[in-house]
Amino acid sequence: MKFAPTDAVMNFTEGTRVVTSSELRANRITPYKRTDFYREQMTNSGYYDQLKYIVEPSFEEFESPGSLDTSGEHDNTVVPGFQHKYAQTGLLLVTDRCASYCRYCFRKRIVGEDSEEIATDFAHITRYIDGHPEMTNVLLSGGDPFVLSTAKLNEILDHLLPIPHLESIRIGTKMVAYEPKRFEDPTLLALFQRIHEAGKAAVIVTHFDHIGEISSDAERNIRSLRARGVQFLNQSVLLARVNDDPEILAKTFAKCHQMGVRPYYLFQGRPVKGASHFQVSLRHGLEIAHGINQRLSGIEKTFKYIMSHYTGKIEILDLGADGRVYMRYHQNKAPEKIGKIFSRPHREGACWLDDLPEG
Repeated sequence: MKFAPTDAVMNFTEGTRVVTSSELRANRITPYKRTDFYREQMTNSGYYDQLKYIVEPSFEEFESPGSLDTSGEHDNTVVPGFQHKYAQTGLLLVTDRCASYCRYCFRKRIVGEDSEEIATDFAHITRYIDGHPEMTNVLLSGGDPFVLSTAKLNEILDHLLPIPHLESIRIGTKMVAYEPKRFEDPTLLALFQRIHEAGKAAVIVTHFDHIGEISSDAERNIRSLRARGVQFLNQSVLLARVNDDPEILAKTFAKCHQMGVRPYYLFQGRPVKGASHFQVSLRHGLEIAHGINQRLSGIEKTFKYIMSHYTGKIEILDLGADGRVYMRYHQNKAPEKIGKIFSRPHREGACWLDDLPEG
């Protein structure tokens, strides 16, 4: 990340502030970047006062403690740019850029940087996947893969599609919210057709955090791609002041369901340096998750309230009358732990597993 060596005036949601490049770097303040499309969508949605926190910097980022690798990504990197934490899934980091930069990003160490964690040696990665037949799917992530050209995405597929035990290719993106016209590229249709003809499922994991992000352009392009066999899932992050309201998230998930996008994960905000001010307490998060389900029909209740912890993906179930938070492992490196329910004593204000005492 490159900043001017001298002091500069930077705009924040609370006003302007004189900052230095070293101050920004020390506090992991991601550069401000958002698309013109998203600016117009925020303004026209009627939800600007919530959506602005997704992309506009805040003074709170300077006082927001945490770590830069909350899920153990370094420890689970097996080839530069490729992670293998759970047996069936490989995670491929294909870019360190996005169309807009989310202020709550859990990969602040990568996004907007010239990161060495991005995959470059795809032949090496392919050899690793070939040697792990238990891996059935690969998730392309970053950054946002759809900032890459379709030609570059096809080059990546050249390595992945011949692998017989891969059953699906997932691509995680917020581009459907930030720049949905990217999906009108006719060459993308041929890319998804390649995946189908290779006998694999093509899955786009969208990232709608708020009903106000779902534009008519996004809906039109999603419906067009679904008609061509592309499957869609959605994941959202629970964010203070943005969507910490069961009514908002219920509307978001109901709209996703209507478009044929299955609500998949509602992530508990992570304790990321420069972004932990977005966290809500586990008590409040559970109240929101229960409130969402009270507002949805049975077929719309497809999301799991998840904490993506160093030890695994943990589904947050309930706060019991006994004062304990009940959870279960949705994913874990140890197969015997998957599905196991466990609990910890609740501590008021706790936002993360590590905030709860053992015992």
